[in-house]
Amino acid sequence: MDPFIWLAILAVLLVTEAITAGLTTIWFAGGALVAAVASYFGAGLITQLMLLLCVSLVLLIFTRPAAVKFMNKGVTKTNAESLIGRKAVVIQTIDNLAQTGQVRISDIEWMARTASDGIVIPENAVVMVKEIQGVKLIVEEVQEG
Repeated sequence: MDPFIWLAILAVLLVTEAITAGLTTIWFAGGALVAAVASYFGAGLITQLMLLLCVSLVLLIFTRPAAVKFMNKGVTKTNAESLIGRKAVVIQTIDNLAQTGQVRISDIEWMARTASDGIVIPENAVVMVKEIQGVKLIVEEVQEG
């Protein structure tokens, strides 16, 4: 295939990426660039297609996680997501087996549970929010000291 066809494919992929900004086609654009170079040096169509697929996969697997982390660097967590990692005060003893437990964060009361059933956390203890499951906060007691 002619290198200019690969460059046209590359341009379409870059324009698509610029419009969507979702990190979806940029990896294939890298593969198309390598295929264009291979085409310029006389590689066959099968080799060009294999390079397109292999380079795109390698870029997707190895660079996407870092790129996504970089792109989401300044994103502020909203709503319930913002509670993860915050401290709360237990206002009702947390006992999974008895199905009891409430905590207060920023003057809002939340139902709370622990990650495992054998743990009981008393009132007035300080806990850290580890995750959210539905409308319940999964917490872990903060050890003082």
